[in-house]
Amino acid sequence: MVRLPAPGNRVVVRYLLPTGQATDALGELLSADDELVVVDGKRGVERIRRSDIVAAKPVPPPPAPRPRRI
Repeated sequence: MVRLPAPGNRVVVRYLLPTGQATDALGELLSADDELVVVDGKRGVERIRRSDIVAAKPVPPPPAPRPRRI
């Protein structure tokens, strides 16, 4: 089983789609239990079955927006 940080941390979770392809969910970890992991990212809230997860790790906060060029 893949270890996850505590809810509230920013994470990237790699998981398998029904087609067998892998994809990533990047965002705030909202919750995690023995069956389901919930990540809130740019694509919205993603509910991922724990059995589909291949890898997961904490990631740093996103960089600050760059100033607009004039």
